[in-house]
Amino acid sequence: MTGCLLHLSASPRGAQSQSRKAGAQFVRHLLAPGDLMLIRRDLGAEPPPAPGAAFIQASLAGDEARSAADHDALAYSETLLDELERANLVVIDTPMHNFTLPAVLKAWIDYVVRPNRSFGFSSRGKVPLLKNRPVRVIIACGGRFSGPYPQQDFLTPYLRYVFGVIGLTDIEFLLLEQVIRAEGQAAAALLAEDWIAKQITLLAG
Repeated sequence: MTGCLLHLSASPRGAQSQSRKAGAQFVRHLLAPGDLMLIRRDLGAEPPPAPGAAFIQASLAGDEARSAADHDALAYSETLLDELERANLVVIDTPMHNFTLPAVLKAWIDYVVRPNRSFGFSSRGKVPLLKNRPVRVIIACGGRFSGPYPQQDFLTPYLRYVFGVIGLTDIEFLLLEQVIRAEGQAAAALLAEDWIAKQITLLAG
C-alpha cells in the first residue's frame, strides 16, 4: 500500500496504554516497507477542544452565508478533515471508557462528521461524501467481551455506524480484553501479534 497513513491514539495513559502498544506495533509494520507517509494525531496527548456553539453554528450555515468568524470556527475541523481525506489507511488505537469511546475520540468524530462536508442529505437519509478507505481499530478494555458475564460493547457498533455515515465502510476491529491484569496483557500481546500479521497480509494484497 502506498500513500498516507493516519494514525490516531486516544489513550491518555502514555507508555502504560495497552492500546497504544498494539497500535504502535501495527503502525511500525505498516511503515516498514517505506511506501506510506505517516500523519500522526495523538488525541490523548493533545485532546481536541469540545465543539462549541461557534463551531456548531458555522457547520450548519451554508457556504455562502458563512462569515469570516464562521470560517475561523471551522479551521480546526478542516485540518482534521484534510488529514482524513489525505489518508489511504486509518489506524485508531483507543481504550474503552465506560463501555464506549473516550471523550477525545468522540470530539474528533464530531469535528469530521459534518453536514454538507463529510455527509450530505437525500430523501432517503444521509449520503456519504468521503471516499472509502480501510479503517483499522485497536481497542483495549479492562473487562471482557467473551465468556461468562461479558460486558456490553457500545464502541464498535457506534464506530461502524458513524464511519459508514461518511463513507468509511471498510472497518475491522481488534478487541483486547482484561488488559489490566498481567495474564490479560500477555494474552492481548499474542492476539495483537496474530491480528497484525493477518492485517498486514490483507492490506498488502
